[in-house]
Amino acid sequence: MRLHSLFLKIFLWFWATVIVTGIALVFTFILGPRSVPSRWHASLTDTARSSGMVAVAELERGGVPAAAAYIARFERDTQLRACLFDSTGDQIAGSDCGTFADMISSVATTKASVFTMKYGIVRVALMLPGGTGEYIFATELPAGPRAALGLDAAAVVLRWGVALLVSGFICYLLTRYITTPILHLQEASQHLAAGDLSTRAAEKIERRRDELGALVRDFNVMAGRIEELVSRQRQLIYDISHEFRSPLARLGVALDLGRKRKGNDTAFDHMEQDVECLNEMIGRLLIIARLDTATAPVQMISVNLTELVSRIVHDAGFESQKRDVAVTLKASEQFFVHGNAELLHSAIENVIRNAIRYTAPGTPVEVALQCQEIEGGSFVSLTVRDCGPGIAESDLINIFQPFYRVADARDRQSGGTGLGLAIADRVIRIHKGTIHAENTTPQGLQINIALPDVTRRVSN
Repeated sequence: MRLHSLFLKIFLWFWATVIVTGIALVFTFILGPRSVPSRWHASLTDTARSSGMVAVAELERGGVPAAAAYIARFERDTQLRACLFDSTGDQIAGSDCGTFADMISSVATTKASVFTMKYGIVRVALMLPGGTGEYIFATELPAGPRAALGLDAAAVVLRWGVALLVSGFICYLLTRYITTPILHLQEASQHLAAGDLSTRAAEKIERRRDELGALVRDFNVMAGRIEELVSRQRQLIYDISHEFRSPLARLGVALDLGRKRKGNDTAFDHMEQDVECLNEMIGRLLIIARLDTATAPVQMISVNLTELVSRIVHDAGFESQKRDVAVTLKASEQFFVHGNAELLHSAIENVIRNAIRYTAPGTPVEVALQCQEIEGGSFVSLTVRDCGPGIAESDLINIFQPFYRVADARDRQSGGTGLGLAIADRVIRIHKGTIHAENTTPQGLQINIALPDVTRRVSN
């Protein structure tokens, strides 16, 4: 087992918790109240009196040697100390009787019994009558667990409180030690999942030499590899798209020259449509590449989202008349958001035109704007709903990926390139918003967009 193993650390922490808690309890036991509860006085007094009367009887029967022999047997059998004194406090029998000096002095003066307790051992000194006078007998007695605790509520609360505080504090430190790197790793993974590929776990956690440190190091290596791969992919898309522009421009020139030399031909019309399609696709690819690789912040201003969406709906509705598709807008207020008007126009237009492309002929495309509270913040909610066939639930997330096709045949027939929703997704994320799709009943697909930072709303 490695020295810096997390398993070994947890084991040692819990072991230390038990040891330190036990030590704390011992200290509270030592430093706790030393008085004996009154309810134990009678039984302890009877026990001490019984032993003391035997010692006095042995003294009066056989003298000091007999009393000393009895006390020696008592100490040997019980491992507890006992001493016999005369009424003035002078020692008669017993060993190491100086520890009872204070108690003997008190009994000789007051004639009253004295009780003390230390380390769970009760010490009793009391006056006993004899045939030739009075004697003082002092002894130690085992108090037992209940007597050691004293049945004192304050003592019980103190000891349990100390145990709970010590063990709780150590367990808190252990929990912090284990969970802190996990929480940092969770936060870093959330940033990575949100698209911030430069995110790395904290360096101080990476320097740990246990399993959590190894996990963080592996995570940082993985994040670096993902960032490198995605950056290369984005750069490749940008480079290819940029390089295609020149050949396509030359193809356009060649197409014009061919028409001049050969005259009008339907083949030239098909070629022109293909070139236009390629130009549009490359233009969208460049937009995606710029959104993915841009390092400079996008310039943001206050944008009247209601007015912007109204223009898009008006233009898209006019162009969709040939399919007998009506585009409607429902917005009772003027919504203003902090954003880039050009990018927002491109994103929303892509979503609306995508809905027009797939809705059934003769059915409407419904666009709605409203204010929505999400996690305590104000958002503008934009929904675009069509009456098309919808898509499989497993494809609802993937449709925002570039070139993702739900059905190749349908996309070819509709002229889709699989880039419109990808552009919308990136634009909305740049604006710190969210976009997702859901199927509606009885049929159709609805795109939900939420844009934060509503600066003001003016009622119509």
